[in-house]
Amino acid sequence: DFLRGAIDIPYAHHERWDGGGYPRGLRGEEIPLAARVFSIVDVWDALSFPRVYKPAWPEEDVLAYLREAAGSQLDPQLVELFLAHYADLKALGMAESHPSLELAQA
Repeated sequence: DFLRGAIDIPYAHHERWDGGGYPRGLRGEEIPLAARVFSIVDVWDALSFPRVYKPAWPEEDVLAYLREAAGSQLDPQLVELFLAHYADLKALGMAESHPSLELAQA
């Protein structure tokens, strides 16, 4: 119940800006704002850190992918905003989401 207010994120973060996503094929601003924001962060996180099925990508490749996905997969204005504040967002994300990686880099 406590997550009910955030249901747009898991339900719509696989929608695509161009309408090619799922589950409902929403496009553009039909996609809830929270889901559009989460999609950018989710892509950044998935590409930036190793998974059991793939290694982490180099940071410059991740940022290039976000730029390329703007307007098709991702909201172009939100990608621009994310990249404009990337250093601060990265620092915040590393401190809160990946504390063990931050310590390993120190």
